[in-house]
Amino acid sequence: MAEIETGPIASPPSGNPLETTASLLARVREGDAAARDRLLQRYSSALRRWAHGRLPARAREILDTDDLVQITLLRALDHVKGFEPRREGAFLAYLRRIVLNQIRDEIRRVGRRPGREEISEDQPAEQPSPLEMAIGREKLAHYEAALATIPENQQEAIIMSVEMAFTHQQVAEALGSPSANAARMFVARALVRLVEAMDAPG
Repeated sequence: MAEIETGPIASPPSGNPLETTASLLARVREGDAAARDRLLQRYSSALRRWAHGRLPARAREILDTDDLVQITLLRALDHVKGFEPRREGAFLAYLRRIVLNQIRDEIRRVGRRPGREEISEDQPAEQPSPLEMAIGREKLAHYEAALATIPENQQEAIIMSVEMAFTHQQVAEALGSPSANAARMFVARALVRLVEAMDAPG
């Protein structure tokens, strides 16, 4: 049976908790630069820490992780007109998916570059991301595939709790759960669902 271990990976988004992501997004759509900056501040730190180690060294020669996250966030905020977050956690999951796709695109792009020399054995190995250290690099793709098969609110709960290291109270606030304990139970059920998906024959 697959196992998922939790651990501190990233700090939760910062900012005024009374100012919801939905209200900030509404202001961004109206051209409010201050709301745009606030969303960038709220999510960039957590996403940079989450993305650390996911971009291979050969790709970081061209673009470092912080730059990739910043560019991706700016592009995402330029195209938020069609995004309506149902919960606070939905926007974080949306951004995470965009950043992950951008990382994959960058890896493919670097892999297609001609004339690349093979990495020698005396070069330092690429550092695994915290999630890779928790579940193993070879299982990461399997984890991502399984995560995509479970309900969106369970995906959000796992992303916030396991990958972003939100407290159960923060997860509760993001998902609209009545209490931290309710969020803890919801995360536990989501993890069970995820493990079942990872164990399913495929």
